[in-house]
Amino acid sequence: METALTRLVGVRHPIVQTGMGWVAGPRLVSATANAGALGILASATMTPDQLRAAVREVRSRTEAPFGVNLRADAGDARDRVRIIVEEGVKVASFALAPSRELIAELKDAGVVVVPSVGARRHAEKVAAWGADAVIVQGGEGGGHTGEVATSVLLPQVVDAVGIPVVAAGGFFDGRGLVSALAYGAAGVAMGTRFLLTSDSTVPDAVKARYLAATVKDVTVTTAVDGLPHRMLRTDLVEALEGAGRTRTLTRAVRRAAGFRRLSGLSWPQLIRDGLSMKHGKDLTWSQVLLAANTPMLLRASMVEGRTDLGVMASGQVAGVIDDLPSCADLVDRVMREARQTLRALPDPGPPEAPS
Repeated sequence: METALTRLVGVRHPIVQTGMGWVAGPRLVSATANAGALGILASATMTPDQLRAAVREVRSRTEAPFGVNLRADAGDARDRVRIIVEEGVKVASFALAPSRELIAELKDAGVVVVPSVGARRHAEKVAAWGADAVIVQGGEGGGHTGEVATSVLLPQVVDAVGIPVVAAGGFFDGRGLVSALAYGAAGVAMGTRFLLTSDSTVPDAVKARYLAATVKDVTVTTAVDGLPHRMLRTDLVEALEGAGRTRTLTRAVRRAAGFRRLSGLSWPQLIRDGLSMKHGKDLTWSQVLLAANTPMLLRASMVEGRTDLGVMASGQVAGVIDDLPSCADLVDRVMREARQTLRALPDPGPPEAPS
């Protein structure tokens, strides 16, 4: 199925696996790439040296195109861009809108730039700055998210920009792909669906929690870092929502210290990264620290399997997923369902002659 997305990045299928921290590592990304979709390596939870090693590991596992996801506001974003260019990565995606200068630097090196956005105005901005495509996530998506549903946001963005638009938030099967294409998208991006595959390195006990979740078990909370964050409702989430400011600050400092040791960041860098996530919000100091070390909260679940100590970012689709296919089987199934759905649509008949 050829679309503007497949032509742009050179993959066989119009499907993107999103760059999920601690989840989208070399094994998942290479399995996605070998399945014919676009795998995105998550770099925000890696040091620059780890990023370079991860890129080379993916390259050793696949000859297919893949991408790297970056935090545009990270202090070392330009260093990571240099790694992407030097290692010949095909696609750079961004969790936040990159600057005009970063886009230009990547495009000059032949890298396809695909920012992720959650509002039409942001899509218009990055398109004007030269982005090659954009991923637009509706409120159903996991992690930091907005309030506008994909079915409302997607057509707004498609109508507003002249570059390929990839739909994210609420997609897990071939019917969703067809619906996105009908809105004018060039493909779909899926996070939770790829997290719940046999190629994902997320511990089995954590995957079981996702599979057991209903749609109502997926909530949006601001208790973690002061920003709307879609995740599974757990005891930790409820504790954060009910904790007093002093207890929350103590917990945040302890977790921030752990992430600082793991990432090699200094305290000033850690706090600066937390402040950069405020986006004009009036955050407490505990929320600033939690914003800076949210990766540590994710790591507790996604790497260590501690669902009692970590958070589990999740799209609403977790409530309708009940299996763990391989990436190859998942992509094949989505494409087969999409073709079946298209064949089942009624024939609209010949176009009417102009009056």
